[in-house]
Amino acid sequence: QVQLVESGGGLVQPGGSLRLSCAASGIIFSSYTMTWYHQAPGKEREMVATITSGGSTYYANSVKGRFTISRDNAKNTVYLQMNSLKPEDTAVYYCNALKPRESYWGQGTQVTVSS
Repeated sequence: QVQLVESGGGLVQPGGSLRLSCAASGIIFSSYTMTWYHQAPGKEREMVATITSGGSTYYANSVKGRFTISRDNAKNTVYLQMNSLKPEDTAVYYCNALKPRESYWGQGTQVTVSS
């Protein structure tokens, strides 16, 4: 059974930092492209950051220079370090594991940026 479990969300003030984690089980983690998405109320789910099985990274323009995606294949975990958080970063953050013909989602973790 495949499971992706996100953690690390919470309430943070503008300018603060959070690190999200997504722990995977039931898959050969190292062979998957891992992506963080977010979804704000009333909006579509959007890609935030991606890291391929080879370690290449891609970011949405809105988070470049502020967020960093990384992975630890030994721990089957992908991370999202979020710095200089803004109120518009408020959303539910989901991780996704992807390879041809396979796509898995976690349950999401809430991030709220507010003073």
